[in-house]
Amino acid sequence: MTLFLAALLVLTSPSSAQIFQFTREQMLQYTAKNPFERFPDGRPKVPDPLLEKVKGLAAEDIFGVLPGAGYPNQWEGEFRILHPGTKLVGRAVTAQFMPARPDVGDVSEAQAKKKGLGQNANQRVIDMLQPGDVVVVDLFGKVEGGTFAGDNLATAVYAKTKTGMVIDGAIRDLEGIFEIPMQAYFRNVHPSAINNVMLTAVNVPVRIGNATVMPGDVVFGDREGVYFIPPHLVEQVVTKAIATKIHDEWTKAKFMTGKFKSSDLYPTPTVPALKKEYDEHLKKKLAEQK
Repeated sequence: MTLFLAALLVLTSPSSAQIFQFTREQMLQYTAKNPFERFPDGRPKVPDPLLEKVKGLAAEDIFGVLPGAGYPNQWEGEFRILHPGTKLVGRAVTAQFMPARPDVGDVSEAQAKKKGLGQNANQRVIDMLQPGDVVVVDLFGKVEGGTFAGDNLATAVYAKTKTGMVIDGAIRDLEGIFEIPMQAYFRNVHPSAINNVMLTAVNVPVRIGNATVMPGDVVFGDREGVYFIPPHLVEQVVTKAIATKIHDEWTKAKFMTGKFKSSDLYPTPTVPALKKEYDEHLKKKLAEQK
């Protein structure tokens, strides 16, 4: 069943101007494993201190946990990256666009006008953002006319969130956006304004390439691509990453002595004396993290 058809089962929030949005009760149901506080609409709110720890991760740290936990579809690559040396970390706000269809789109636009909301659907999504959010937009890979933001609206995104955006579509005004100290992942660039699309849902599950993204997922982007981490797995990812970092630093230091073959140390020490040394080092370093 497509998300569009499934969303027919979703009751529209009285305050919403898009066609579909989880009610608070539905948000609680579909994110029941979330162990943290929530926003008023029920969206999971992973704590800021934990988000700070996520900034120290690499994609491989997350890959070491999510597939084994039953979440193999949380990664997407093949993006153009605005600032490859900058990581993107924050809480997902999801938006779904579809190709325009007048008998559907005209209704939602009339609702938006009646409520006095912005004329442009992409701006209505941007107006929802809060500090620490990352807007994650399913524009079905559209490039021409699939430009979610130019430099003005990208500035609005950054001013509200201080993070960035993930667009399964395009952006425009790249020269201007490049000057903004934000991170962005997008499929391509085109000079056209967004057109021939309609906003069909906000803060529901969306598809970004091969990934399924839920509102409140922790967005993690680095040079390789973007991970969308379910909130209940964030602490597990961070804990395992700390141990991996300790292992890698110890292993690389040993290699740099020039005394050991790769098979002596990697993926784990094979010589009993080295294994004992490493285990003691790991225990000490983990204790320092507490």
